[in-house]
Amino acid sequence: PDSLRLDHAALVEPVAVSVHDVRRSGLVPGEKAVVIGGGNIYRGVQAEAFGLDRVQGDYMGMLATVINSMALQSALEKLNVSTRLLSGLTIQRVCEPYIRRRAVRHLEKGRVVIFGAGIGSPYFTTDSAASLRAIEIEADVVLKGTRVDGIYSADPEKDPTATRYPEITFDEVLSKNLNVMDMTAFTLCKENNLPIIVFDMNTPGNLERLLNGEPMGTLVSMGGTGAGRDGRDPALVGEQLVVDQLQRALGARADLFGDIERAHRPAAQRPDDLEIAREQ
Repeated sequence: PDSLRLDHAALVEPVAVSVHDVRRSGLVPGEKAVVIGGGNIYRGVQAEAFGLDRVQGDYMGMLATVINSMALQSALEKLNVSTRLLSGLTIQRVCEPYIRRRAVRHLEKGRVVIFGAGIGSPYFTTDSAASLRAIEIEADVVLKGTRVDGIYSADPEKDPTATRYPEITFDEVLSKNLNVMDMTAFTLCKENNLPIIVFDMNTPGNLERLLNGEPMGTLVSMGGTGAGRDGRDPALVGEQLVVDQLQRALGARADLFGDIERAHRPAAQRPDDLEIAREQ
């Protein structure tokens, strides 16, 4: 069936090209990690419709994300991008098990880290995995690529009068009952003050343009202004300032984080470093 097909060219290669272009441009010289879903192959929430146990279905969905992650890894490496695939499930033949310290070290070495298999437990979505991994590696922002160009007051595919929010706060999203990501993932970001930028990932070049400062998508943060609250054009409020701050933060983290970690954690006291060194 169509739902089980993996169209490599249409689904994976554009993402790989976007990540490659951002790295090549040097716009954000910091660390980059990717979480990819598996809905084009299987969604765990569909389990009951097929007569399967929900837990079993969720594990099948995790394996689907590993398949997509392997495809993305292959596409990136064809573009000469150094990568590591870390999985929430132990699958030693094809990927490393997720260990936070190992993930951070890979990022310090300039590799693109791909997180597969969600968080390795049922009942948690890929959104939850993205939020949790971002918090664990101390990311500055979650960039949620979707098929729409931000958060709208209503479904823009069904309501032509829907308006896009250029910025919005976490509390406003809750009060307006807007659909950004599942509640577990959203709450993780809110409680840890981790901003989210929702943007259209399907348009080639959008990721690079976003990081280059072009106004696009919707920023969700603790201090967003909402849509047009101060009378300015809601399509142009705040994105440039936010992206400038993001670039500075990522650049500073790339310079300082590795030195801080090494200063406080000598290699002799970190057994996992020895294993990472051996794999080089």
